[in-house]
Amino acid sequence: MKLPVLSRRSDFLAANRGLRVARPGFVLLARPNDLGEIRFGITVTKKIGNAVVRNRMKRRFRELLRDALPAEGLPGHDHVLIGREGGVERDFALLRKELSAALSRAAEGKGDPPRRPRPAKR
Repeated sequence: MKLPVLSRRSDFLAANRGLRVARPGFVLLARPNDLGEIRFGITVTKKIGNAVVRNRMKRRFRELLRDALPAEGLPGHDHVLIGREGGVERDFALLRKELSAALSRAAEGKGDPPRRPRPAKR
């Protein structure tokens, strides 16, 4: 089954206002969409490493999401994975277990507390 992919910046920003579940290798954002379908997006910043490392991490996350979302994803939600430092070296089976745990926490509505706002730049 081919899952739709988030591509517009506004979809990623909307997901950022949703439920947040942090794990050692990634942060999962989940937010209801009005489409009634499961969509996903992946973000890996330049702080993680060079292009080779970032692309490798995105490939691993894409495979994780394609495997887990049809069975465990929240129906009618957008799911965004944000890569964290050290996520590319983590064992794939461990990442799969962490994603499964994060999805079940999100399904229960148990997200992590919201992040503190950043101080304004001068």
